[in-house]
Amino acid sequence: MPTGTPATPARIDTSKAHPARVYDWLLGGKDNYPVDEAVGEKLPPEARDAARQNRQFMHRAAAWLAGQGIDQFLDIGTGIPTEPNLHQIVQRVVPSAKVVYTDNDPIVLRHAEALLISSPEGATDYVQADVRDPGDIVRHARGVLDFDRPVALSLIALLHFLPDDQDPLGIVAELRAALPSGSHLVLSHAASDLHSELAEQVTAEYARAGIRLGFRTRAEVARFFDGLDLVEPGLVTAPEWYRTGPAPAAEDSGIYAGVARVP
Repeated sequence: MPTGTPATPARIDTSKAHPARVYDWLLGGKDNYPVDEAVGEKLPPEARDAARQNRQFMHRAAAWLAGQGIDQFLDIGTGIPTEPNLHQIVQRVVPSAKVVYTDNDPIVLRHAEALLISSPEGATDYVQADVRDPGDIVRHARGVLDFDRPVALSLIALLHFLPDDQDPLGIVAELRAALPSGSHLVLSHAASDLHSELAEQVTAEYARAGIRLGFRTRAEVARFFDGLDLVEPGLVTAPEWYRTGPAPAAEDSGIYAGVARVP
């Protein structure tokens, strides 16, 4: 079971929307509050498509990495567990895989304790932490993961919640610096240049709820992969990214996605 839980969980603030709970609502989940639902209902229908596309990309990327022998995963911005979760995907391929989950919403912790349960051969752990403190996350993860061997760092639909003044490039650089050769970065990010009017609408609705966004162009998203070896098909929209099996159904998307290897 998860081991990285604080003795006294933080109080859940139901007066303010939280990205993890809005995301849960967009995915059709029930672990959210009226304040989160109010945000979700004001978003365009494409926001639900984007949430689904993010989730499906994560499934494909995680399964492919496990098939390549990667058996350690650090998932930051986990969100409320929605089956199948990352550890379920990878432990189907590698039963001994270890996964560390991280999120900053206390409601995620409560669900993690009950739902993020490893296979007998593997391990899962959970830490309530903020990506803006990458050093703390890495210190905790080292208690479960062996950073002398490859680790897959998963940042799914997370970085667009970090505007430029919060130094997302610096945060990712610090996380990447901990990864040994052969590790991978798995990343998806909302685009500002694919459907600009929709991006502006989504940004405005989140802003009304006190949640700042920083959607980015393809060139700006590509900077997170600087110095890494992008895996084919490169940085594409989420439905376009796949490595094995039948191609996902072609559909419009406002989400960039990519996987890259640490040389």
